[in-house]
Amino acid sequence: MAPKSIFATSLLAAIPQACAWGTLGHTTVALIAQNFASKDTITFVQNLLNDSSATYMANVATWADSYRSTAEGKFSAPLHYIDANDSPPEICNVDFDRDCPEEGCVVSAIANYTTRVKDAKVSNVEQQKALKWIIHFLGDIHQPLHDEALEVGGNTINVTFSNTKTNLHHIWDSNMPEKLVGGYAISDAEKWSKTLIADITNGTYANETSSWLEGMNIEDAQSSAMVWATDSNAFVCSTVVPDGVDGVEGKELEGAYYDTAIPVIEMQIAKAGYRLAAWLNYIVTGEAGVGKETYGYGVHYVNRHGGVRHVRSVKVADWDVEKIEAARRVRRAWGWNCGPEGHEH
Repeated sequence: MAPKSIFATSLLAAIPQACAWGTLGHTTVALIAQNFASKDTITFVQNLLNDSSATYMANVATWADSYRSTAEGKFSAPLHYIDANDSPPEICNVDFDRDCPEEGCVVSAIANYTTRVKDAKVSNVEQQKALKWIIHFLGDIHQPLHDEALEVGGNTINVTFSNTKTNLHHIWDSNMPEKLVGGYAISDAEKWSKTLIADITNGTYANETSSWLEGMNIEDAQSSAMVWATDSNAFVCSTVVPDGVDGVEGKELEGAYYDTAIPVIEMQIAKAGYRLAAWLNYIVTGEAGVGKETYGYGVHYVNRHGGVRHVRSVKVADWDVEKIEAARRVRRAWGWNCGPEGHEH
């Protein structure tokens, strides 16, 4: 079916937009990263943020969503996602040239702010902003619908969850994680982060973490971010809309859909936190590695390297340029405000 959102731009302004992962997800990603940060990274981040509290990264994890709602920060709104113009559920892929528009995207933003965060020519204030964007955007890029153009990243796919009307993007951001954990307070994020840290160090993900660092190359931040975007986008086909839009549109998704989605959500939050720590360690120390867990957000630094993985490109001739431009017009008409519930960002 043709994406209905392309033909309904006049309706978009009335529909609230959700923010990636909500408070719970972004805060949990930051807490996981704190746990695997090196001592030098902790010192650098705490000094730049002027925050030595136990939740120093978590305290700024959602700053980027608040900032983009200001007049000064409006320019940053398109930087929270990359709209892959693929064809799920048959084909999922991300191509930088095809999918990252002139105003930028989450991939270009991660690359840009990685270069700025330690640039001596950049002011302290702008370095601090760069760091806060990196912390946030590493979370955003791991939400599958932040790497997908279909129906404005799922925002115009109406569903219900726990008998509440919402949209597909929103339940991935907030409803499903909060159902799993039980809330979105910092205490909920701390509880969830400790569970995922245990899964990373000696549990479910212990044998997978080295592969999570594949493609990590500080000298080519764009390619590194493309690996993460491509990895996340693949779940759009396998898990988010495996039966297409018709498989979820207008349906209650608390049951079997939730049961299938929640393991992916947990893994993506774990990946985001682990990769964020490794990326910050790479920026600060020049070594792509992570620290072992302490559950106190401390560190024992361990070096781990991953080779660069090349991402398949799509030839220009393969692109439906008119479709891409139509999708971008819809995205721009959509607006940048988050939804009405305060805990979403």
